[in-house]
Amino acid sequence: MSASQDERAAGAPVVAAGQPVFDTSVANPARIWDYWLGGKDHFEADREAADKVIEVLPTMPLLARLARRQQIETVRLLAGRYGIRQFLDIGTGLPTADNTHEIAQRAAPGARIVYVDNDPVVISHARALLTSSPEGATDYLQADLRDTAAVLTGAARTLDFRQPVAVLFMGVLHFVPDADDPYRIVARMMDATVAGSYLVIGHGASDIQADAVPEMMQRYNARSSASLTLRTRDQVARFFDGLELIGPGLVPLSQWWPADEVDAGAASGVIGYCGMARKNGGGA
Repeated sequence: MSASQDERAAGAPVVAAGQPVFDTSVANPARIWDYWLGGKDHFEADREAADKVIEVLPTMPLLARLARRQQIETVRLLAGRYGIRQFLDIGTGLPTADNTHEIAQRAAPGARIVYVDNDPVVISHARALLTSSPEGATDYLQADLRDTAAVLTGAARTLDFRQPVAVLFMGVLHFVPDADDPYRIVARMMDATVAGSYLVIGHGASDIQADAVPEMMQRYNARSSASLTLRTRDQVARFFDGLELIGPGLVPLSQWWPADEVDAGAASGVIGYCGMARKNGGGA
């Protein structure tokens, strides 16, 4: 990102060569997340919003790191143990280390990956930084996940929906309010896949540290360009209706790994759920 220090400080719209204009004076979810991950693609408004949330929930940077680790390990598992060769990564976020295509193509060089995000800056970064192995393929769609037809049509240029696909919704469904029926969105995506496909979800939790969550959401939503709708475990479980949960099942993010692999005390306050499920039975 080629913004000057003056532009960063002033919060002026930034124009990088070949990239769209974006407003740095309003916090952006992808850049807030990047800040919590320890990245560099964020501005003063993003840092201010992120720090205001940390004042209420100091575990947010740990949440970001654990969520990233869980995605990496899940993609490795899907490509390695379960033989998945196609991935639809919805809500990509800004590129970081060990992106979906890198993990998948490390295990299976011919793997095909489609990234989807509605943020033009995210897609611009992805096109510049996320390059496929020669044997595989990587594509990028600027689309809103609510427009399932556009996502599926665009993804079909690279993915063969007659073969199993892993559909990833990592840290994105909590930006879809109930009024937009996120359950129908997920169901439509999975209806387009065949048996042997997988659904992976990472979702913010409203019933972990429940006393702090309302203030956290108020602070985040007051400053960010996209609002959060955190959900209970039962509400997140509904996304997996009709699918077979595998691995640890649907659990708090802190419980995805064996007890000796994470600091249970530090991670117990992480307000996230994660789950992975397989589609059985007839195909689409």
